[in-house]
Amino acid sequence: MTASTGNPAASRKGRMDIWELLIRLVLIIASLVCLLPFLHVVSKSLSSDSFVIANKVFLWPQGFTIEAYKKIFADASILRSLYISVIVTVLFTVLGMILTICAAYPLSRPQMKGRRVITFIFLFTMYFSGGIIPDYMNINNLGLMDTIWSLILPLSFSVFNLLIMKTSLTSSIPVSLEESARIDGAGHFRILLSIVIPLSKPIIATLSLFYAVGRWNAYQDALFYIKHETSLRPLQLKLYYLVIQASESFQLEATQVSLSNPEVLKASVVVFATLPILCIYPFVQKYFVQGVMLGAVKE
Repeated sequence: MTASTGNPAASRKGRMDIWELLIRLVLIIASLVCLLPFLHVVSKSLSSDSFVIANKVFLWPQGFTIEAYKKIFADASILRSLYISVIVTVLFTVLGMILTICAAYPLSRPQMKGRRVITFIFLFTMYFSGGIIPDYMNINNLGLMDTIWSLILPLSFSVFNLLIMKTSLTSSIPVSLEESARIDGAGHFRILLSIVIPLSKPIIATLSLFYAVGRWNAYQDALFYIKHETSLRPLQLKLYYLVIQASESFQLEATQVSLSNPEVLKASVVVFATLPILCIYPFVQKYFVQGVMLGAVKE
């Protein structure tokens, strides 16, 4: 007697399946956009000069060879730049995390008077800064030019990371836990070392990755501050000088080996500079998502 009607639940499930399919498609496309250029660079670094010159290399090596990597390891200047980058990145990350933790912990505790004003002062510097010229004059007046500290000290504190750390500590470290430790006679540093840091491993790992990746990929400050001491040039600055070569041939400093096509060397150096971060990331991946989510929780 009555006409059969469709199942609303099945209809909603069908619509959800379509949206889920679209979301997965978008994620796949976005992943390919990030992955394919890197595969192209890797393929060029493993291809012979003739195929690269003929633009026949896309996503698979043509004329497989590792001669470019042999030339990299034979060049003392590139290996020296790698050593400088590793030292600078480690010192920069350690110093940055110490400053961030020591600033975020007191600002996350409600009993600290004036913490909102201090937080606003930090936040103000994110929108207004002196600029490149005052920074350069400051480094020059402090006598940090052509020293490794010019690559570590100026950028070793990030307000953005401070705010993420502060929000994470506010949401994940209850005040009652701190009060219990105070009853047992613990001071600020004891609470920080024994309670706050062990419970904040995800956000610490996440921000450490932010600091390390940011320092590893930076080269502009080295371009400004490292003028005469070529032995202090980090790997990214070395890569920068390789990329801007205008000639059709390039000579390595140490080996004096001429290349018919510098694109192969550039690609191999890009891969060489990216591998250390790719090797570190799997060890902090399990903390990464959890740390980002903790920092995203509002007060």
